[in-house]
Amino acid sequence: MRQHRWLNQGQPQTLIGACFLLYLNAILTLLFALGSSFAGLAGLDLVILLIGVAAAYQIANERRWGYYLGITVAILPFLLRAVFNYNHNPFGGADPITLIFEFLLLGLLLHNQSREYEKVWFK
Repeated sequence: MRQHRWLNQGQPQTLIGACFLLYLNAILTLLFALGSSFAGLAGLDLVILLIGVAAAYQIANERRWGYYLGITVAILPFLLRAVFNYNHNPFGGADPITLIFEFLLLGLLLHNQSREYEKVWFK
């Protein structure tokens, strides 16, 4: 019988941290959207939020496609800022705290422990 998990404590710390950051990103995105002056989420924010939660859930359940989806979600903000950088600021004008968390998520997913665990155990 298959057990479904939101967080898998048997995985390396790097993957546990990545799942936690993906969930935290979704929660903070919802909270900031609800507390802002405009109602609701923008369409792209909602898509990234849902994909991030799906990636974290699939990583916790050791699915290879979820790992690659998580990497995609981690790279996506950098790509979007590069494409839509109208004011030509470095890193698209993102604040330093946001950049730290984005680099941390990408680093955790691409860490050697995460990649080795994914190669051996993910289906």
